[in-house]
Amino acid sequence: MLNFFKKNNNSNNNISIISLACLLIHAARIDEIYTKQEKEIIKKTLIKLGLEENNVEEVLIEAEKLESDSHQILAFTKEAKNLDQEKKIILIEALWNIIYSDKNADMYEANLMRRISGLLYIDKKVVGDIKEKIKNSKS
Repeated sequence: MLNFFKKNNNSNNNISIISLACLLIHAARIDEIYTKQEKEIIKKTLIKLGLEENNVEEVLIEAEKLESDSHQILAFTKEAKNLDQEKKIILIEALWNIIYSDKNADMYEANLMRRISGLLYIDKKVVGDIKEKIKNSKS
């Protein structure tokens, strides 16, 4: 099995990064429009979370297939719960960036973020501040 992580990263295994990619892809696809811009946000986020740059395409292809075969996000958020607080914040910022990449958040996207934030035990104020920062940067 390939090791997708940077050598200096203590991350558990390949399943973790693929699950995180699935979660990001799920957010991108929830409005039924999966754009090139959203895909770029996902790639940059995976690298920030410790994925080797030369493995991004392979992980993305695998994650896109897994996400399309799945009907729930719990399996994906289970891995995200194991992240440290700093990486959880990176993930939340990426999710809001994906959602606001079209300058709009619909009720399904907002509901998804409430669910993910709760599952990751991220303070509502922190999530709200991140949301406003991202939303204002897209205006």
